[in-house]
Amino acid sequence: MSSTTEALPQPHRRDIAPAKLGGRGAPGHGGGGHGYATGHGEGGPASKRVIVGYGFWIFLLSDIVMFSCFFAAHAVLQTATAGGPSGRALFDPSRVAIETGCLLASSFTCGLSAVATEARSRLWTQLCLLVTGLLGFAFLTLEAKEFAGMVAAGNGPQRSAFLSSFFAVVGCHGLHVSAGLLWLGTMMAQIYVKGFRPNIVRRLLCFNLFWHALDIIWVALFTIVYLVGEGR
Repeated sequence: MSSTTEALPQPHRRDIAPAKLGGRGAPGHGGGGHGYATGHGEGGPASKRVIVGYGFWIFLLSDIVMFSCFFAAHAVLQTATAGGPSGRALFDPSRVAIETGCLLASSFTCGLSAVATEARSRLWTQLCLLVTGLLGFAFLTLEAKEFAGMVAAGNGPQRSAFLSSFFAVVGCHGLHVSAGLLWLGTMMAQIYVKGFRPNIVRRLLCFNLFWHALDIIWVALFTIVYLVGEGR
């Protein structure tokens, strides 16, 4: 009989804290077995800018869901004119085209303001935000004239279900643009007084996301409400 005895396996250690397992310093990871798991992944915890941007995207998605409901309702009610005028008789394609051009151009200048913010150029950031605000104000002015003309002609939201849904969806978007302009003016004042503090840069990021989301919603609104309405 051989005097050599086979080594028996060590019993499972139950006194090792779970937090120590899988860390960078754990055995097999080249660290000598003294590391702790961070719980934040390989790159560590996300920055506050990423967390704020992610949270604001969730808010924007909830807003898009709301507008989707408005679009669905309007698509169903487009022919419910109750003997009144349809979109073909009410919509002015040239005015709507100018509104669309103003809003899309404002999205471009808003993107330029984000580039200027990354470069920490206060002058160009303020200038691009100012142009964005002026284009947004021009959009609202044209939309208000359209609403006023319809109401003056007796084609207000009480005239038919079609017009009720039209004023609801277009008016809701207009309220969002108005809120965006108030936000833009506040951000311009904060940049002028405080400069590019980290919290102000994060707010500018959220504003850019909000303004671009409004443009995306307007493209859908332009297609569903105006282009389809012109063909009815």
